Amino acid sequence: MLQIKRYFQAVQDNLDKVLETQIEAMEKTAQLFADTVENGSTIYITGCSHSSIFAQEVFYRAGGFMLMNPIFLPGMTLETFPPTRTSKYERISGIAAAVLSETKIKQGDVLVIASVSGRNTVPIELALWAIENGVKVVALTSMSYSSDSLSRHSSGKRLFELADIILDMMGEKGDAALAIEGLPEKTAPLSTVTGVTIMHATISQTIELLLKRGITPPVFLSSNLDGGDEYNKQLLEQYRNQIHYLE
Repeated sequence: MLQIKRYFQAVQDNLDKVLETQIEAMEKTAQLFADTVENGSTIYITGCSHSSIFAQEVFYRAGGFMLMNPIFLPGMTLETFPPTRTSKYERISGIAAAVLSETKIKQGDVLVIASVSGRNTVPIELALWAIENGVKVVALTSMSYSSDSLSRHSSGKRLFELADIILDMMGEKGDAALAIEGLPEKTAPLSTVTGVTIMHATISQTIELLLKRGITPPVFLSSNLDGGDEYNKQLLEQYRNQIHYLE
């Protein structure tokens, strides 16, 4: 079979498993998001290295929910060069508290922490800081990967052990899905496409819940459509108390 077809099939199989097993967790997360918005609080999302992609994907984009606020960790996003530095930084204690203490995150807010392995110091300390400060934690992680890995944090905890809700991207340990004859390691990771699908599905459910409560959720209109800039400007102003990425 062509590797192209094998990868498409691996993605579909994993998404099917996620839909079958994680729909309750996604619904629970959507409920938490909707409650947070209705209460006037804020939703944040963050991650290290490739997991920062999830935060980049769900904010400030056409069709995207305006109230998703990213937290980009210094030295741990992929424009960092050399990229090997991101792997070193996410193992350093103290960074999480230093960053979160300088944001507007507060009691009653929600923090989505994306970490496929869930084992490194920064994601775990993000969760610990959130718990200490009354912030709900949603872990976007892979249980098959994380549950079979040792924590790199002094507490011995992994991210999933600290979360209020776990969104399991599933997949397998190491993330890559395809074994190809002649190649000693697997290739073709699953986490990005799976995690992005989970987040967009959950956010869409959040939007429906808000509409049912009589709240019109702010969603970006493409700025490349006529009137898009004006439409978005009005909504950004209306919801400025729950949007912090323009400050």
